[in-house]
Amino acid sequence: MKKRKKHQVIAIEEHYLDGEVAAHFKGRDVLRLPPIQERLNDLGELRLREMDEAGVDMQVLSLGAPGTQKLEPGIAAQITRQTNDRLHQTINSNPDRFAAFAALPTPDPEAAPDELERAVKDLGFKGAMVHGLTNGVFLDDKRFWPIFERAQVLDVPIYIHPAFPHDDVVNAYYKEYVESFPLFPTAGWGFTVEMGTQAIRLVLSGVFDAYPDVKILLGHMGEGLPFLLWRIDHTLSREGNDPVSFREKFCKNFWITTSGNFSDTALLCAIQELGADRILFSIDWPFVPNPPGVNWLTNVSISEEDKAKIFNGNARRLLKIQTRESL
Repeated sequence: MKKRKKHQVIAIEEHYLDGEVAAHFKGRDVLRLPPIQERLNDLGELRLREMDEAGVDMQVLSLGAPGTQKLEPGIAAQITRQTNDRLHQTINSNPDRFAAFAALPTPDPEAAPDELERAVKDLGFKGAMVHGLTNGVFLDDKRFWPIFERAQVLDVPIYIHPAFPHDDVVNAYYKEYVESFPLFPTAGWGFTVEMGTQAIRLVLSGVFDAYPDVKILLGHMGEGLPFLLWRIDHTLSREGNDPVSFREKFCKNFWITTSGNFSDTALLCAIQELGADRILFSIDWPFVPNPPGVNWLTNVSISEEDKAKIFNGNARRLLKIQTRESL
């Protein structure tokens, strides 16, 4: 008899590619070596086999970077809608194993909130994922605030995921090393800088004052922000500045995931700063294989109660996922 696992495993930052969106993307592709590309294109046998081998019960699927954030405004809404419809077909074909985050047509800001609502209400998606900057514009720009307003009404999170940094940033910070270390401006460091900046800008913008119940997800163990939380909060609340309680807003409006950062030290820091209720399990498949993530959290030195929260309980609560095990 097969031994029953201690914990159901729901992984919530697991990527795929849509062929129509990929055809419009002409940017850098340094992360997509053939084995990764094969897995990004697979929404069936290979993906499910590797989930089974590692003990992953469910993936919450999301379109890989750059998502739909670099599409031309005139075509963004239609292509995004078609992309979400195709993903919905995949979910319907295997609802016990897959759920989804919607893509949003942020290049057309007026269309994005309506597509979020359609994806949640009509397709059953669990929120949305946005990748990096939208054609060079940060997400705190007021053109995008209706997305947060709608997300608050729908009570779903927006997952903010990195994409390749702005060309000006690459040229200023990384260009001397890109040829020898092509992942330096991406997962090696650039993603952390981009997403940490994106999150801080959201707090400073006042969007959480306008929409105090908005829920934001950050991957990769919070992009380093839990480790820097005290320093950022102290600096932004100094006398002479317009005081901002960064800690208060970060701990209220943000959740983080373990995607691609299986560090005991980083996890313990995040638990101390945010609490285990704010951390959700993710792998970042296929950029990271499934087994290291599952094995790491299974064996890390935290309580079984906290492991259960991170492996599945927090995802079921935040994303309103109902599985056979949770019914």
